[in-house]
Amino acid sequence: MEDKNLTELEYSIKSYFGVLNNDELKSITSLFKIEKLNKGDFFLETNKKCNRLSFIQSGYLRIFLETENKEITQWISPKGYFVTDLSSFIFDKPARWTIQALTETVIYTIEKKEYEKLNGIVKQWNELEKLFIVHCFTTLEDRIFSHLSMTAEERYISFFENNKELFNHVPLNYIASMLGMTPETFSRIRKKQID
Repeated sequence: MEDKNLTELEYSIKSYFGVLNNDELKSITSLFKIEKLNKGDFFLETNKKCNRLSFIQSGYLRIFLETENKEITQWISPKGYFVTDLSSFIFDKPARWTIQALTETVIYTIEKKEYEKLNGIVKQWNELEKLFIVHCFTTLEDRIFSHLSMTAEERYISFFENNKELFNHVPLNYIASMLGMTPETFSRIRKKQID
């Protein structure tokens, strides 16, 4: 089971960071340590420094912000995703987001001090890190584009088609918030789709 897990981690590192040879890949993955989060545990809290980047092996993490009036879910990360507060991790700023386990979650984590060693381990690390950040940025651009160009119903349909498993594992009000909808609008659209 352990080898299978590391293979998934290696595969994800390759797909996020680009082509690496096997020795470099093994060197990188050796810096990741396995962690288990119980449902409700915090990976990160707002205004604290984020000093780690993690790969989700199993489970779900919710990235959210509490305002005076409500909680805003920015994203729900399933297995196969990397998670961090990128601004805090890269620029050493207080985190904007709170990240909490919605289920029992297994993650592979690299601490920032270990992450900073990658430049010495992988010759082309600066280029690979740039690809990772561009990947994060284009994902964000796609989300902004969908919010600006799609109706609420189109956003729901598109998200549902690509993330069906989330609807069975996380509270629907979190998905509604992530899609920029009130729970009432979300329920109305959902009922229409089911009917």
